This record gives sequence, structure tokens and C-alpha cells, in this order.
Amino acid sequence: MPSVLVIGSGPGGYVCAIRCAQLGMQVTLVEKYNTLGGTCLNVGCIPSKALLDSSEHYHQATHQFATHGLIIDSIKVDMPVMIKRKNDVVDQTCKGVAFLMKKNKINVLYGTASFISDKEVEVKKNDGATEKITADKIIIATGSKPITPPSFNYNKKRIITSTEALNLLQVPSHLVIIGAGVIGLEMASVYSRLGTKVEIIEYLDHILPGMDKESGRELKKVLEKDGIRFHLNQAVQSVKEASEKVTISYKSNESGELKSLESDYCLIAIGRRPYTEGLSLDKAGVTTDEKGRVIIDDHFKTNKENIYAIGDVVRGAMLAHKASEEGVALAEMLHGEKPHIHYNLIPGVVYTWPEFASVGQPEEKLKDEGREIAIGKFPFKALGRSRASMDLDGFVKIITDKKTDEVLGVHILGPRAADMIMEAVTIMEFRGSAEDIARISHPHPTFSEAIKEAAMAAWMGKALHV
Repeated sequence: MPSVLVIGSGPGGYVCAIRCAQLGMQVTLVEKYNTLGGTCLNVGCIPSKALLDSSEHYHQATHQFATHGLIIDSIKVDMPVMIKRKNDVVDQTCKGVAFLMKKNKINVLYGTASFISDKEVEVKKNDGATEKITADKIIIATGSKPITPPSFNYNKKRIITSTEALNLLQVPSHLVIIGAGVIGLEMASVYSRLGTKVEIIEYLDHILPGMDKESGRELKKVLEKDGIRFHLNQAVQSVKEASEKVTISYKSNESGELKSLESDYCLIAIGRRPYTEGLSLDKAGVTTDEKGRVIIDDHFKTNKENIYAIGDVVRGAMLAHKASEEGVALAEMLHGEKPHIHYNLIPGVVYTWPEFASVGQPEEKLKDEGREIAIGKFPFKALGRSRASMDLDGFVKIITDKKTDEVLGVHILGPRAADMIMEAVTIMEFRGSAEDIARISHPHPTFSEAIKEAAMAAWMGKALHV
């Protein structure tokens, strides 16, 4: 079995390391920071979901409990306690990864890795020592960092990214977010629920670029109802901090009109970039593309025979679960197996409330390709389960091939969409049809009944309960 060096301990790197170890390889894992788990566990997926849950509890207590007959005389936000709970969740999760490293006998080095050549890596350890490592296979899994243009003057104080937004100890009175993508909407949800006036500036004329536009429009309506204000089709010119305030200058893409907003904080959420600084890829001779992504073939191999790359640092969606799938697949390829990843079936989720989850293709792309499609939709407000829980916003949208009835895309805006999307992923993995979904018995009363009804609408042209 080959010896393997994995650089980066995010969901791609640590999962790849575990699978390599399970298959009998000798594995060394290098992590720049003092905790394992990468962006996802430390300053991304896990802490943001912890705050989203905390803020949703507060929102329900202040907006819905009385309707349920639950009367609370007074309620307030204790931000330090909320942040501490979030940090405890992060700490427990990261310690869980460290336990898995020991369990699988993976050698973990904490320090910064850089290539000396395509065969050797130097690790400058956090304790000051230096170690040179050679391995049969070297895997780059260094992830991504937020994009922060120089004109935005990112300073980690009042001009921040999601990393800092996860650690504010006071609820801002006013927050401006640049970018209406997944990260921007999730952070907007957290602070809007806690009472912050939230405004979002987006360059495009719609939210959630690349996702189903109809679903995005409906989510925008829901978020606006919760108090979030959107400025679409606007280009930010500059962001400046002065006297504990931030001024954001922007102009209309249509009229060119210049405008400005003043807020307590400005959160930059315009996307992420591959993170390869300090790796000295040039010394290894590893090539990157115009976006800084490491170029790989269909087996994750770079232009160097023994160097591979996975996750956010390569092409494709920057998703934790995509990186993990690639980590497992690469480990098994190194073992001589032939795994396959169906990239079209990697689901995407936005953890607002209601949640938005999708898999497959959006309506616009299928129409652009000239596909003949059928669409079935069903609103959650028509479900008994939704009325019982007061989760009435959103719908399920199923898109099929008009001739074969094969499911081509499923888009769910509604309660527990992040969990329900897996029914669609499973059906599509086996190239199932809307009829297949419609004929499967779904328990009553559940949110999942909306999927069955939408499938009926796509297959038969009409649902039962609407």
C-alpha cells in the first residue's frame, strides 16, 4: 500500500485520510491551524447552523409562541451565551475528528505545508520545529477563503466576512451584506431574526445565482416579509469604515445612479476562492487555472503523477459534502477501485427558514438546452402537517422529461427541505420517474407528502390536495 500525505483537514482532507487508512495505507495529515475540520467545522457549516438554530428559536418565541398558547412575559438575546454554545458545538465536533484520526492511526502534524519539489513537502510546525516529508501520493485539500476585493477594505473589525460574523458579541442594529448567495442569505437570516436591520446588495437581478429562479423569487418574498431588504442589480464601488460606522457606496447597473448606505457592519459574502497561498505549487510544478484552482483530470490527478487535489481547491461546487465524496473516491482509486461521483446529483442547501434545497437542473438551464419538460408543483400551505406547525411558506417543484417522465430536477423551498431533498437524490440516482415518486406511499401527516403531490402534478398533470 502507498504512503499518503494529505494537506488540509477539512471535510475533503480528513475524510480522504480516514478512507485511505481504512484501506491499509500509511497516512499523514497536515493541518495549518490548531484544530481539525477546516472551514466547515470551525468557521463555516457547523457554527453557522448552530447560530441559525439559536436565532430561529428566538424568532419563534417572539413571533409564534403566543399563537400556540405559550406566553412569555419577557425574552432577550444574550449574545455571549449564544456564541459560547456555538463554540461548544464546534469544539465537540472538532474533537470528534481528532478522535477519528487516533482511531485510524493517522499521523497528524499541525503546521504549514509547502512543496520543496514534486516529491517532498516541508512542514513548519506550529511549535516552531520543521519536518520534511516524502510520500508516494500527495493530496492537496486546502479548501477556500472568502473573496475580499481591495476596494472593500476588509479589516475583520466592522468590514467583515462570515468568519467574523459568527463571533459578534452584540447584536448589530444595522448590517449591510454584499452578496445574495448562500452565505449572505444565511447570515442575513441569523441577524434579522435577532432584531438587526439587514440590507443586502446584490450585483445580479436575482438572489441565489445558479439556482432555480422561481424558487429564489419565492424565498426573497419570504425573507422580505421577515424584514430583510434587497438592493438587486447594484454594483458596490467601495466600502469604508470611519467613526465606528461603515459606508457602502454602490451604483445601479441599469441607470448608473450612485447611492450609499451607512451601517454598523458590512459583511462581504460575494463568494470564495481556492486557497493555495504558501503551498509553493510552483516548486512542485503543479498547474492552476485562471481562477487559481488546481487543474485535475477525472481521477483528481494534477499534471504531476503523484500529486492529487480535491474539494474547494479544484473545479466544481464549493460544498463540504462534495469534498467528502471526492475524498472517498480518491482514496478508493488509489486502492485500485473504480468509484464514480454523479456531480449532477450533489444537492445544494440554503439553511434559511424555510430552507431551500435542490438537486439536478433548474428550469432555466433545461429550457436553454432545448429540453421538453413537465413541471409539477405543490404548496406547503395545502398540507395538514404544515398548518399544524405553522410552516406555510414555500413549495416543492419537480421537473421531468416530458416524454420519459424521468426526474431532471427537484427544488424544495419549505420546512426541513435539507432533509427531504434526499428522496429526490435517491430517485434520480436510479433515474426514476415522477410516477415512481407518486406511487410510493408517504406517511401522513408529514412534510414529505408535498413531494408526492408535486410528483403527481408532474406525472398526471394534477395533484390530489390542491
